[in-house]
Amino acid sequence: MELNDLIPTWNTLRNLLDIALVFIIVYVVLKLLRGTRAVPTIVGIVILALLYWIALAYDLATLEFVLRWAVVLLPFAIIVLFASEIRQALIYFASRLRFPILRKQRGQFGGSIYDEIVLAVTTLATEKIGALIVIERNVGLRNFIDTGVQLDAAVSYDLLVTIFNPTTPLHDGAVVIKEERIAAASVFLPLTKNPEISRELGTRHRAAIGITEGTDAISIVVSEETGSITWVEGKNLKRNLDTTALRKLLLETMEIPQVGVKREKAAIKEAESEMSAG
Repeated sequence: MELNDLIPTWNTLRNLLDIALVFIIVYVVLKLLRGTRAVPTIVGIVILALLYWIALAYDLATLEFVLRWAVVLLPFAIIVLFASEIRQALIYFASRLRFPILRKQRGQFGGSIYDEIVLAVTTLATEKIGALIVIERNVGLRNFIDTGVQLDAAVSYDLLVTIFNPTTPLHDGAVVIKEERIAAASVFLPLTKNPEISRELGTRHRAAIGITEGTDAISIVVSEETGSITWVEGKNLKRNLDTTALRKLLLETMEIPQVGVKREKAAIKEAESEMSAG
């Protein structure tokens, strides 16, 4: 087979790869934009494009002049309006590529640290004490950590429960966990501006969603009204979790090796029984 015979085949494969990549990018972008404020804005842009086409087709000079300047300024307006969405899309792509330099914090939690977090959350939920715990992953949270009270303390059940005790000055705000340590407490986070969020969710839940919209962090929320546990990752909320479900999510998300699962589950159940008996 000659080289010239292989060229059409190579061109076909290249075109298919080109189309597939464009399809994937468009699909991911549409998935990220679904349910956000970007959707009605995009509809408005499409309407402006139709009006511009009508102005050209029917020689509407004034309308064409106005829309021509709108088209020139449109890219700058898109950057300003969709800054958070663009940032979230870039973070999404970067986290899916998983370059070695971006995976330095994958699998950072050991079993003992995990136990401390889950037991603390379970205790707070049982006593209906509001709490918000944010776990940093690949995207740094230094800007938010600096706004709180910096601790740099080891993750422990006693410290987490004490921080969120309503009688302590640090209970209002979030705890940020970074590299297996409690980096800061009483951290105030940006609230989500998503209009699709249920009105049933309070400020704590909206802050948990807000921090995950602009970063790849995960949030764990305990409602002080109902004592329910909520998991937030990106735009996904999983509510009314029990200890087992919360543990499973942490293991899967942080890529913790499932070693000694039965033993750890037994320890958690024993601790829950002791708390209920107490």
